[in-house]
Amino acid sequence: MSQLEKHARPCLPIRSDLIAWAQLVELTSVEPATMAELLDMGWIDPVRTGAEDYLFRSRDVYRIQKLMRLCHDLEIPFGAGSIIVDLLERVERLEHEISEFKQLL
Repeated sequence: MSQLEKHARPCLPIRSDLIAWAQLVELTSVEPATMAELLDMGWIDPVRTGAEDYLFRSRDVYRIQKLMRLCHDLEIPFGAGSIIVDLLERVERLEHEISEFKQLL
């Protein structure tokens, strides 16, 4: 392929990791009022668009599903569940760091 052909090809946009409010609600099966409560708690940190809409990271879907499962299974409030999820994620990060350090030794 020549340099001219490379430049003539249209550049496709990079696939976004962000999802809209409606998609988040659909993917997590969480009521919008519950989702708003999680936002108010500051547990989810969305990206705001110029139109004042929220965009969420795909990892938020996993976090919310984990939170809902914990709250349902253990019959605990969102506040307690969010602390547990945060701590579990911190443990995962620390385990990953330990694994990386072990590889350096």
